[in-house]
Amino acid sequence: MALTSRISLQGPPTSDPEDYLSSSLGVIFPDDVTNQHGDAEHSLIYTSPHLPRPLHISLADPDQETDRKLFSHYLWNASLLLAEFVEAGALELPLDVGLGRLTPADFDVRGLETLELGAGTALPSLMAALLGAKNVVVTDYPSPTVLETLRKNVTANAKPECSPRNSLAPLTVEGHAWGELENTPFAAQHRGRFDRVFVCDCLWMPWQHANLHKSIAWFLKDSTSPSSARAWVIAGFHTGRAKMRGFFEDAALAAEGLEVESIWERDCDGVEREWAWDRGQEDVSERKRWLVIGVLRRRAPAPTKG
Repeated sequence: MALTSRISLQGPPTSDPEDYLSSSLGVIFPDDVTNQHGDAEHSLIYTSPHLPRPLHISLADPDQETDRKLFSHYLWNASLLLAEFVEAGALELPLDVGLGRLTPADFDVRGLETLELGAGTALPSLMAALLGAKNVVVTDYPSPTVLETLRKNVTANAKPECSPRNSLAPLTVEGHAWGELENTPFAAQHRGRFDRVFVCDCLWMPWQHANLHKSIAWFLKDSTSPSSARAWVIAGFHTGRAKMRGFFEDAALAAEGLEVESIWERDCDGVEREWAWDRGQEDVSERKRWLVIGVLRRRAPAPTKG
């Protein structure tokens, strides 16, 4: 099933919550694919066959140029993909993932503490909270407009009745600017806390890669065991491979004590292929179909000489 098939567009809210009259955005055209969804005037409905009711996703209405440049007022395909991975892992659903090198169990969040950076709509975090995570924290740039939308989505969807297990993890919303760590209360309180860090469609700003590395390393639990903390990084190629590939450079990750455990590419129909640093000239329509999935972990300390 196509990645975007779970999303539909809804007009201004009605008094009847069951009124889901909408136009589907889940149509894959022969030469194009929708990779960003919604606008400030239309909320989104996320419908999973494994949830007892749809999730209602609101989108920010940025009135400042700085906020508009964040592009957090859309739902992006990277969030849709991670939401499906989290669901498959927590509910033990069949899913071909990671070119056979991984299984859905590798995306199981049950009993884990999770953090999302640059969350936008927080869809993957909502799924984690509904599917057995121990504690969920959602962050985005500390803009009142962006954080208000996040809190609205949490209020609307973080309910036991939205969970197939009738359960809900504690879920909080915080402001966090990547790389701003030493003198911020939130960062100081949560260093090394999280088992999983979610990063969805945050790689289109090359000048922010180093700050994003710093935040991942800061919040990720300090362990290098096989079952230890991981960061799940998913991004679409719509802005161009050259803009985002530098995030995965080994030297840049090593500077923060991180490394790539696994990396591959997946399209909106679930077709997977090996990660490539360069694929030459890529058609825009083709780029929009594909995403990169990277699993990061802490780099093992170098052996001591003795």
